[in-house]
Amino acid sequence: MPIALGIIGFGIMGERLLRAALAHATESVTLTGVWDPSPAAAKRLAAIAPVPMLASAEAVIAACDCLYVAAPPAAHIPLAEQALAAGRAVFLEKPLATDLAAARAFVARAEAMGARAAVNFPMASSPAVAQLAEWQAALTPQGLAITTDFATWPRGWQQDAASWLARRAEGGFTREVVSHFLFLTRRRLGPLALQAARVSYPDGDGAETAIEARLTAGGIPVTLRGSVGETRADDSNAWTLNDAIRLRDWSVAEQRGADGAWAQAPDAMPNEKMRPLVLKRQLAGVAAMTRGEAHALATLREALEVQEIVEAILAA
Repeated sequence: MPIALGIIGFGIMGERLLRAALAHATESVTLTGVWDPSPAAAKRLAAIAPVPMLASAEAVIAACDCLYVAAPPAAHIPLAEQALAAGRAVFLEKPLATDLAAARAFVARAEAMGARAAVNFPMASSPAVAQLAEWQAALTPQGLAITTDFATWPRGWQQDAASWLARRAEGGFTREVVSHFLFLTRRRLGPLALQAARVSYPDGDGAETAIEARLTAGGIPVTLRGSVGETRADDSNAWTLNDAIRLRDWSVAEQRGADGAWAQAPDAMPNEKMRPLVLKRQLAGVAAMTRGEAHALATLREALEVQEIVEAILAA
């Protein structure tokens, strides 16, 4: 039987997961309600599907088995704690919070109570990442390079959320994008440790425009670089291990051949086509997590470890 899933926050991520649930994961989840304070969100929901926009966050929590929290970061922990107190499972967007002390305390409380909780890092369910893992088995990791570049920040499709994504307090590409690649690094190589970092900020309260960092992951050296305005691409990224295998633009697994050229995996596909498959697998994990079964979703502890590195970079 599918579990009952409620959603708080009907911006880009809330809508994306709702669409995936309706189109690809009806065997895993049934949508019981959404809450977002925006009248525009209610109109969008009504145009997409007959899922009710409930009157409050409390109403969504009461109606669900698992709460998906897709609100801006400052609301993540308060909503999660309210849902856990009501006996619900929780699926959170990252970051857990922008206040590290609050995030640490929340994770400690959740772990102590044996909470059913996970964080939405989709690379936990990516076929491209599974391909990387298969290739990595034949390698001895020696060095990793991560690059993330953007024409503008927020990206074109995120402009409706620019009120917080473009601001230093909760937004920025390091929290929103780099965190995914740090999660992947933690999963593939081991615990993260920041060695040095440099960040560029604009005047005012705007989010970062460039970062450079040196880390280790399981003792393996890692270089990280990110920029805004140095590419024409909306979003360009690569996770490259030993200069031999890489994940490019979120979903394309590639291996360097004997001729030195990069070759895509046979089943490689662009992120727009890969995303529904990944979200279907994520929602199957949400259902398993809610039932107390084994799953591959990112744990609260993993998300906290990533957040510790992210906030250390941003404070450099």
